[in-house]
Amino acid sequence: MTFSVLRRKALAVASAGFVFALGGCQPQPALVFSGADVTGATFGRGLRLPDVDGKERSLADFKGKAVMVFFGFTQCPDVCPTALARAVEVKRLLGADGGRLQVVFVTVDPERDTPDVLKAYLAAFDPDFIALRGNPERLAATAADFKIFYRKVPTGSSYTMDHSSISYVFDTQGNPRLALSHSLGAQAYADDVRTLLHST
Repeated sequence: MTFSVLRRKALAVASAGFVFALGGCQPQPALVFSGADVTGATFGRGLRLPDVDGKERSLADFKGKAVMVFFGFTQCPDVCPTALARAVEVKRLLGADGGRLQVVFVTVDPERDTPDVLKAYLAAFDPDFIALRGNPERLAATAADFKIFYRKVPTGSSYTMDHSSISYVFDTQGNPRLALSHSLGAQAYADDVRTLLHST
């Protein structure tokens, strides 16, 4: 075989490898979500609060699962029960992937939401849902990290709580990826979580 033939073959192999390499460097198609894509954000990664049994919990405890975090309180008249009922439906709609979603409820009313109250409240929706409860200082720091608003509103001899109604979803590696509006339905939530689960 002549040198020129060898050279042509070598160039052909090199060219094929170059084309293959370029193909491997093509950007992945952007994921399409109904909710807000917050990929690249840094908030919430340091989440660490006690659960109802007093065990410190963090996102690292749920590695391998998508984690949906919602802030609320047990005496909430509509938003919170609606959000938790929707989360139950989301797990159902995910089918086999439902076990790969962990729902975390952070109380903004630790004064009234004792561990026993939270345990009973969450169990009424799904026994696998986890409630977190910090003292006022830790709650304030966690809410600030998540950019969550909450405040006590007097109502006669008692009070209620105003709070943000966004649900945040972290991917299986603990990175914030989605901010889901309360106005979205369970199917939109489930579709977004499924897309996220199958992309990580």
